[in-house]
Amino acid sequence: MIKVSEFRKAFDGMLAVDRINFSVQPGEILGLIGPNGAGKTTTLRSLSGLTIPTEGELSVCGFNVEKQPLEVKKRLAYIPDDPPLFPELTVTQHLAFTASVFSVQDATEKSNQLLDIFELNGKRNTRASELSRGMRQKLAICCSYLHNPEVILLDEPMTGLDPHGIRMLKESLQLRAQQGTAVIISSHLLAMVEDICTHVLILKQGEQRFTGTLKELKSMFTADCDKATLEQIFFQATEANNQEIQHETPQVAAL
Repeated sequence: MIKVSEFRKAFDGMLAVDRINFSVQPGEILGLIGPNGAGKTTTLRSLSGLTIPTEGELSVCGFNVEKQPLEVKKRLAYIPDDPPLFPELTVTQHLAFTASVFSVQDATEKSNQLLDIFELNGKRNTRASELSRGMRQKLAICCSYLHNPEVILLDEPMTGLDPHGIRMLKESLQLRAQQGTAVIISSHLLAMVEDICTHVLILKQGEQRFTGTLKELKSMFTADCDKATLEQIFFQATEANNQEIQHETPQVAAL
């Protein structure tokens, strides 16, 4: 579903991502974690076609992101940390525009369901510029879900959401994964990642520190897998030196 091979990205001579490799299969939720500047957003933007790789190959649903961008965009939804909404369009107009772009069938019914789930019914005629930060995030999620994408990429999606919104987003992602969607979620909320993700990719300064299941991650970094938290392991993984990580990584099954 998602495949990244030898991906490398440099900006003006500065290396942001250094030859990372991973894949995400239908039904899997990959947690993309790492310190600030690790290359998480660059990876998501490159997968979505917004940034061109310096080297390597990225594919979504069998289509090359760089060579077949339209085919990729038909099947993908990308929710950045600050969604670029149209300030003067209302909530309903955003959904109508999205439905038109993706030729969504039964758009009204699907829009109503999403507005109900994310508690935006009362804001149908409100312009995006008048919405709170959390409501703008909910609107972006609704628009992204509308065409039933096969792949969903989320970059810090919990920003601004209230507890109910966070729960709804988590449950909706789990449901979509159960239906075969491949999901990548980048977040600093490690408890949330541990709660819903099936796999984890850890980056630090553009380097891949670990890729595998949560169980494999816990087995690598602690003797007591049942008691270790992702937060504890995260600090071990990002503070250990590169040589130690690279020595252990081949023993971990690929995604």
